[in-house]
Amino acid sequence: MNRRGSYAKGVAKREEILTTALDVIAREGLRRTSVRELADAAGLSQAGLLHYFDSKEELYTAILRKRDEVDHAAHAPRPESAGAPGDAAEAVLTSFLEIVRHNADVPGLVQLFAHISVDAAAPEHPAHEFFLDRQRYLGELLIPAITTLQAEGRIVDTIPAATLATVVHALADGLQTHWLLDPNLDMAGTIDALLGALDPRQETTR
Repeated sequence: MNRRGSYAKGVAKREEILTTALDVIAREGLRRTSVRELADAAGLSQAGLLHYFDSKEELYTAILRKRDEVDHAAHAPRPESAGAPGDAAEAVLTSFLEIVRHNADVPGLVQLFAHISVDAAAPEHPAHEFFLDRQRYLGELLIPAITTLQAEGRIVDTIPAATLATVVHALADGLQTHWLLDPNLDMAGTIDALLGALDPRQETTR
C-alpha cells in the first residue's frame, strides 16, 4: 500500500475509534470505561489504540473534539431559519440550547468534559488548545447573534454583546458540573430563563 493509502486508512481508523468511543462513554460513563475497554470496543489492543493517539489525555481530547463536531452538525441552525437577521440570530441561540439540552442524554460525555476541563487549565495539557479553540468558536457564534438581537431590541443593550456571550458560555459549561450533582436540573431551561430575563420586550408584557 502506498503512503497516501496508508495515511487515509489511518485517518479512517482514527475516526472509527472516536465514533465508537463517543458511543461507549456516553452509554457507560467515564468512570466505568477504561482505555482497554475502548480498545476492545474498537477491535484493538490497548497498545494498538494508543498507536493513534500519543496518550490517554490526547485520546480524551480528541473524543471531546469529535463530540462538538457531531453536536454542531446535528443541531446546526436549519436553512429555513436564515431569513431576517433577527430570526437567524434567534436560530443560533436555539441551536445552542438544543446542544445543551442534548447533554442530558449523554451523561458520560458530560463527565468527560467536566473532568478534562479542570486539568486543561494547565497550558501543557493536550486539551488546553481545544478549550481555547472552543472558547473562540463560541464567541464567534454567539457575539454576532447577540449583537443582532440587541440591535432589534430583543436583548438588552446595556451589557456588551461579548460580555453576554461569555456569561452564556460560562453558564452552559458550569451547569454541566451542577447537573452531574443534580440530574433534575434543567440546563437548557436555566439558560433560556436568563435569555428571557434579558429580553426587554418581557417588561412590556408584565
